[in-house]
Amino acid sequence: MMDDNNPNHAPARYDKRGQWANKIEFILAIVGEIIGLGNVWRFPYLCFKNGGGIFLIPYVLFLFTCGIPIFFLEISLGQLTGQGGITCWRKICPLFEGIGYGSQVLVLYTEIYYIIILAWAFLFLFSTFHSVLPWASCNNTWNTEDCVDHRLNHGNISQNSTSSVEEFWQRRVLGLSHGIEEMGSIRWDLVGCLLLSWIVCYFCIWKGVKSSGKVVYLTATFPYVMIFALLIRGITLPGAIDGIRFYLSPDPTRLASPQVWMDAGSQILFSYAVCLGCLPALGSYNRYNNNCYKDAFFLCLLNSVTSLVSGFAIFSVLGFMSYELGVDIAAVAESGPGLAFIAYPRAVALMPLPQLWAAFFFIMIIFLGLDSEFVVLEGLVTSISDMYPSFFFTGYRRKILLLAICFVSFLIGLFMVTEGGLYVFQLFDYYACSGIPLVIFAIMESICIGWIYGADRYYVNITDMIGYCPSPYMKYCWRFITPFVTTGILLFSLVKFTPLRYNNTYQYPWWGHALGLFLAFSSVLVVPLWLLYSLAVTPGTLRQRLQVVTTPADDLLRAPLRKTLNSEACPSYKELELCALNKA
Repeated sequence: MMDDNNPNHAPARYDKRGQWANKIEFILAIVGEIIGLGNVWRFPYLCFKNGGGIFLIPYVLFLFTCGIPIFFLEISLGQLTGQGGITCWRKICPLFEGIGYGSQVLVLYTEIYYIIILAWAFLFLFSTFHSVLPWASCNNTWNTEDCVDHRLNHGNISQNSTSSVEEFWQRRVLGLSHGIEEMGSIRWDLVGCLLLSWIVCYFCIWKGVKSSGKVVYLTATFPYVMIFALLIRGITLPGAIDGIRFYLSPDPTRLASPQVWMDAGSQILFSYAVCLGCLPALGSYNRYNNNCYKDAFFLCLLNSVTSLVSGFAIFSVLGFMSYELGVDIAAVAESGPGLAFIAYPRAVALMPLPQLWAAFFFIMIIFLGLDSEFVVLEGLVTSISDMYPSFFFTGYRRKILLLAICFVSFLIGLFMVTEGGLYVFQLFDYYACSGIPLVIFAIMESICIGWIYGADRYYVNITDMIGYCPSPYMKYCWRFITPFVTTGILLFSLVKFTPLRYNNTYQYPWWGHALGLFLAFSSVLVVPLWLLYSLAVTPGTLRQRLQVVTTPADDLLRAPLRKTLNSEACPSYKELELCALNKA
């Protein structure tokens, strides 16, 4: 195994980039990125919706055929090249540098809209500091005559009635208009919460990994304390067992539905934060000989276990609410913002000490969203800085770049804190950052590494980094299994695609869907456009151009020549060594 202090073993790196102070900082940063709101408000809902425990079959299948292989690919790629989400692809295969640019467009969309959730959560958290939770009664200025306090009304209610929680969410927090055509006025309290969120994110990473590496000690671990506190409280409530049973009761017939398989695949890609360019950026701050192979398995399994445990915490409380109100659990179970800002607040309002448990819940939401947000932002800044390292890695310039991104993103985010802002938020969530762009990037990444750069060559690089040759399973995934599975998900998603509707009632105008589709494909189209551009500007015949733009950087090309390994360490090593000698 190579000496970590010998720079000749690793590809050339810019010496001012810095590194994680220790392995724990890297692990916690990744945990902060992949353990997010998708674990709490998306996975439990998908599980009960798609057959309960039977949903774990397609979920685990996609975990080992898509999630772990792509996750390992991206972390190892950053560690190997010492580069962020754009320049790592330039070093591997210049023809596919567009993957880096496209993924950063996706990151930009993600960090613009994702932080809005933090603004909502801050406003809810501040609202818990009242003697009576403001969403627990109908005695407020924003309530209508149709408002119903479910603490007092357990019997039949009017079809036109709305709960006090819904009215707090829609009328007090959002001031929701009738559609995206009516953007209305700005909600200034949300603007203040949004500004607070951006200030916190900025100072979490303003010194790069020196600051973010310390912040993740709190932001990545504290949500686990909250999850287990809510879980222990939830399972002690009456009706909790019914909620858990409803959450996991298997329905084998659901496996025949293509939607179940689509949901499982999209959840894996979404919750593992792959294809965003963040994982290569975080991996690039590792030491060259870090065992990223073991890290990938540990982190992926931790993510999935966290999703499963979060489901117990959520559905035990929803079971309690079902018991208290005398309604079916399906009537109170929701996904996305509906779970975090309607269903769960409604449930805690029925508990003893509701302010305490509401505060715990929204603190957990804030920490889950915060570390995912600033790690995504770190990935974007790292990717841009790596393109011009001598300029941006010198003191204040990187901070100015970060400040500029935060400021512009804040200004764009103002559209989402207006009275029609939720409709804009959903365009970003449903189109721009949906499963389809992620699936397309996953296919292209697998093709680039598995076929263009070469899975065997990449395995030699990995062997050189970690000191032993991993199981060939990953190699077969990159070449065959992952492209095949992700292509299947993509085709099913396109066939089953339905235009966005809010609350299954409001239909967006044609230009709303056009804007959404533009957001969805603007990131993906960067890849073929870059491919055509790189071929156009490269001199020579078409064959010569293809050879130039598919040739990796010299330090990677010569990797098999390193004398730290022998042909017995990796089955493909001997063949690649001869190939490298010829090219040298």
